[in-house]
Amino acid sequence: MSFSMKRASSRGQPQRERQRVCGTIIVCVALMTLPSLVMSSDWANWRGPRQDGVSRDTQLPSEWKVLWEQPFGGRSTPVVLGDRVFVLNRAESGINEQERVMCLNAVTGDLIWEHRFSVFLTDIASTRVGWASPVADPETGNVYAHGVENTLICLDKNGKVVWERQMHEEYGTINGYGGRTHTPIIDEDRVIISFLNSSWGPQGPGRHRYFAFDKETGEVVWTAQPGGRPLDTTYSCPVIAVVNGVRLLIGGNADGAVYAMKARTGEKVWGFKLSKRGINSSVVVGNNKVYVTHSEENIDESAMGRVICIDATGKGDVTETKEVWRYSGILSGYSSPALDGNKLYVCDNSSNLHCINADTGELNWKENIGTVMKGSPVVADNKVFVPEVNARFYLLDEQEVEERERIRREGSTEQQESLRPLEPVKTFEDSPEGVTENFGSVAIAGGRVYFNTRTTLYCLGEESWSGKSGTIPSLDAEASAGAKAVHVQIRPADVALNPGQSVAFKASSFDGGGRVIGAVKPQWKLVGVKGSVTADGRVTIDSGSGYAHGMLVASVDGLEQKARIRVVPTLPLTYDFSSVAEKKPPAGWIGAGIKFVGATYEGEKVLTKPGKRSRFMDAETFFGLPQWNNYTVQADVLAFETRRQLPNIGLVNSRYEFILMGNHQRLRVVSWVPQPRLEKRIKFSWDPKVWYTMKIRVEEKGGKARVQGKVWPRAEEEPSEWLIEVEDPTPNSGGAAGLHGYSAGARAKSSGAQIFYDNVKVTPNS
Repeated sequence: MSFSMKRASSRGQPQRERQRVCGTIIVCVALMTLPSLVMSSDWANWRGPRQDGVSRDTQLPSEWKVLWEQPFGGRSTPVVLGDRVFVLNRAESGINEQERVMCLNAVTGDLIWEHRFSVFLTDIASTRVGWASPVADPETGNVYAHGVENTLICLDKNGKVVWERQMHEEYGTINGYGGRTHTPIIDEDRVIISFLNSSWGPQGPGRHRYFAFDKETGEVVWTAQPGGRPLDTTYSCPVIAVVNGVRLLIGGNADGAVYAMKARTGEKVWGFKLSKRGINSSVVVGNNKVYVTHSEENIDESAMGRVICIDATGKGDVTETKEVWRYSGILSGYSSPALDGNKLYVCDNSSNLHCINADTGELNWKENIGTVMKGSPVVADNKVFVPEVNARFYLLDEQEVEERERIRREGSTEQQESLRPLEPVKTFEDSPEGVTENFGSVAIAGGRVYFNTRTTLYCLGEESWSGKSGTIPSLDAEASAGAKAVHVQIRPADVALNPGQSVAFKASSFDGGGRVIGAVKPQWKLVGVKGSVTADGRVTIDSGSGYAHGMLVASVDGLEQKARIRVVPTLPLTYDFSSVAEKKPPAGWIGAGIKFVGATYEGEKVLTKPGKRSRFMDAETFFGLPQWNNYTVQADVLAFETRRQLPNIGLVNSRYEFILMGNHQRLRVVSWVPQPRLEKRIKFSWDPKVWYTMKIRVEEKGGKARVQGKVWPRAEEEPSEWLIEVEDPTPNSGGAAGLHGYSAGARAKSSGAQIFYDNVKVTPNS
């Protein structure tokens, strides 16, 4: 394609600050175990077959040629497996709004199936539903998706649910309102996803953690916490690489660092600190080097933004020892780079595309292609495909861009003055909504280019494709497993059990390179929970157990590993907090941490939400299981007034919140606060320092859910009538019971309104 020309100045381009070579020597994004050469005809994860933003397809379109389009759209990147394309987006609006995975025919665009699921208990707004990209597994044909409500779901090729995990209710996922939801990846038999969470025990403090699940069963394989205190919610997606014979998972972290972990065990290998805020962009890896970008303040100076090349062969903290080169001043905090040979393509936040020599950090060329960039560049067939946020789609021909750069540097004054800004191959001002943003990237498979705008899914290409799907090299070879075991892994690594329930655990040993040696028979020991364990690792929880959490410890040949066990009583249950220690959370409650702890009020043991920390002013804790449904929750509550501020107090039942609103003096039923697709409020006057009893009943029947709530002074008889009722035509399918609290008036240096809870009861509906 040809570009018109206009004067373009090279002034203000960031200069490579320095080069330093040191040393000698990571509603499912995927990289599978590959043979020595594989075809690149699939785009099964959002960054392509090697997670580097590169396709090997040839004879791709050089102009806007639409083979088909569908009015579905979305924020994220489609993935392609065989003759199918998958997208994650939102469905409908109003009371029927949901999130969905869609499967379409990759050749015709015809819808094959869709799977919808509810959005609930998240701070993420409707416009950001479908934030993460799905991932497809070439081995099984399954597709995996992570919704904004923290549902991690596995669907088979026909759209049937294989398994799902409710990350918020099971592991205490922490969300921000910005929509930052992590895309999962697949590696071998594992689907791996990271997120900020706060659950119980050692995972009580909020941290950025990585969870590996068995991709066929959903069983937890391992968990890892490589970094420190998170500075942001983030969405950096890790990648898989083999470095010095070791299979690694490498990715940016919420604490502003990049970490490498052994992919099969989660053991940390090295870390590199670079930013004073969390890392959102994904890294790319090639030739034993890791390339990472960000747009926040650097840890060593006040300048904003940087591209860094890291030698991936180190161990421990490699911040001072394994930096290869840096390119300061590029604010690239959202778009992830692409790596094609020795060319690194980086889009900054202002939509300038930089082509950098990946070996030296030298700038090859720079072009402005719009105003705002969130998507990531994809390189193929000597072209760069970049959808820009403000309704423009760019397709850059490498030879023509390189010629423009030559004219800038060597051309005559007349030639330089003729340079004009690059023009998009397509703008979308004529879309039904006037302007259609582009937030994702393109997927390339079988000679076709797929991408989403907010409203439309496009497929570009030629009716008759004459090109080829090239071959890509596999990951570097791994070393053979050594004889010496340095790590023991227990599967499952994290379980929730009822009293009387049993589960079989197994253990395997791994060498220093993270390679499995084989099954082992350790000595087993239960800690913190009442039950028994057999010599072959079967744990049975005592039938009379209440809430508890603890560990199953495996010891073999001087090595030790622990699996997490949480015990949740069966229904009906009553809990009065008499056994909860002061300033400690109830055992086995998800997300309680320091937000919901034991206390004493007028000689009575209770649970309190202290309201002392502003960042925890709005919080919830779960004490049930995701599979609970058709039940009633009741609890006694009491509130204090602080600086004329009353808190909000809530019960959670089947992902519906029943809230006693303090400052507004109302009762409220809601499931998704930022987008209250289902909401009802009524006036209700209540006072501080008075015990009230709250009760919420949810019944799902005939494809609908009826939510009923009532509140009354604890000293009085329960009223026979429900005070508030609402019917949901798009019901939540059950969910864990929990408590909610909003400590109004909380500030960084002053406490908000305090809440007390007591006498929690959960009963099946009769």
